[in-house]
Amino acid sequence: MSRNWIVENFTPHETEIRGYLQARFPAVDADDVVQESYLKLLRLRAVQRIESARSYFFSVACNTALSLFRRQKIYSDVPVSELPPALLAAEGCDGSEVACAHQRLELVTSAIDRLPARCRAVMVLSVLEGRSTAVIAQELGMAESTVRVQLVRGVHRCRDYMQERGEKT
Repeated sequence: MSRNWIVENFTPHETEIRGYLQARFPAVDADDVVQESYLKLLRLRAVQRIESARSYFFSVACNTALSLFRRQKIYSDVPVSELPPALLAAEGCDGSEVACAHQRLELVTSAIDRLPARCRAVMVLSVLEGRSTAVIAQELGMAESTVRVQLVRGVHRCRDYMQERGEKT
């Protein structure tokens, strides 16, 4: 594999990826993620045929951003006693339950990130932002029936993704 392969297949998508990273992971430096992603692509030894360089680059960049985000140490200047109750774990809540819930949320987020663009947009607006099918249809300029079809596809793909990783759904 040569650098030309990288330049020809992945560089044209860099601007789009930077925008996505800045919107999706504002706490992570997009430049670092893109650079790390290029390093990962350069380190590939045996490359099977990649159907979509854009999708592959997005996956590498997203996984890199998630890794960097997890490694960051984020500390709050606000003492725990001053945090709103909604940000605190409920009394009697087991730390392992919180950790499991956090891992499950990361898995769901990862599953949604791997969906095709239109399906992912519908799932984010519905599942993560709680918008109705009518509002989503209007925002994305598609029929409500299309939104419902994309939701069903998204839910099925997310379920399959989670089951492949041993998560009960």
